[in-house]
Amino acid sequence: MGKSIYYLLLMVLALSACNNTRSGNNQKTGNSQDTQAENLPVGEVPVFKSASTVSIKEIINSYLQLKNALADDNSSAAAEGGTLLGSEFKNFDKSVLSEDQKKAFEDVETDVLENSQHIAANKGDMDHQREHFEMLSNDIYDLVKEFNSGKLLYRDFCPMYNDGKGAFWLSETKEIHNPYYGKEMPTCGVVREKLE
Repeated sequence: MGKSIYYLLLMVLALSACNNTRSGNNQKTGNSQDTQAENLPVGEVPVFKSASTVSIKEIINSYLQLKNALADDNSSAAAEGGTLLGSEFKNFDKSVLSEDQKKAFEDVETDVLENSQHIAANKGDMDHQREHFEMLSNDIYDLVKEFNSGKLLYRDFCPMYNDGKGAFWLSETKEIHNPYYGKEMPTCGVVREKLE
């Protein structure tokens, strides 16, 4: 018991010393993340998110909103999702990316914007929206593989779509909610990959 208290006191002193060192560095660098860390209670570890992770999460959330609208046969909500996804993509801050990440992003950028625009512009034409959603899903998958999406995702496959050629999509749930057939065949499909 005495050793535990001794080690706890050493940890508190070490953390205090780190915070004092940070305070001195903060005055020189003006780093806002260091300022945030100083305000944490002793023993809490700060978690910092890069701007690219935040932006990728917003892109993924917009994609999932679009996917869920198609699974619900809601063409209007799918059009809104297409508009939102295009907006999130256009507003993505590429300056925070490494050269490799920037290339991966730019490799899909034109296609994502074109497909999301088609989905947005074709409210009332679910078949056309779903065609573009298929292409969009492949590009979003490539982004998720390159960047950390910040959430657990599943890559699902519908074997019947596109005259039996099949099509993939990403989902936030393990349960199948098919965006290609909606309420006609809501559970048609299988999970092919878990993305963490």
